[in-house]
Amino acid sequence: MTISSAGQPLIPEPPATVTALRQAVAQIAPAALPAFTRELDQAADQSRQASDLAPLQRFIAQWAVHVHIQRQPSLAEEFRRWEDTAETGDAPEARRAASAIGKILDDAHAALGLLAR
Repeated sequence: MTISSAGQPLIPEPPATVTALRQAVAQIAPAALPAFTRELDQAADQSRQASDLAPLQRFIAQWAVHVHIQRQPSLAEEFRRWEDTAETGDAPEARRAASAIGKILDDAHAALGLLAR
C-alpha cells in the first residue's frame, strides 16, 4: 500500500461506481482485486437471476466502504488491529473489537451517505 504523508488519504474518495472502485482497489489494496472481481461476478449473476439490482447495489456499497477505510492508512491499520483482536482475543476482547469494528463501519457508511448496514 502506498504511504501518504501527514496522515492524508492515499487517494481522493472515488465515486461509488464499479469502474472507479476497481481502480481505487487496484491502487490502494491490489491484493484485494481477486476478491473484488469474484464478488462482482457473484453480484452480477444474482442480479441477473433475480432481475433485481439490489445485489449489485450491496456490492458497490460494501466496496465503497472498504475503499473509504483503506484509503486512510491510520484507519485501515486500526481496523486490521481490531479484526486481529476479534479473531485472537478472549470473549470480552472479541466483543470490544466487534463493537469498534461496527463503529468504524457505521462511520464509513455515514461518511459515504449510505444507509446503515
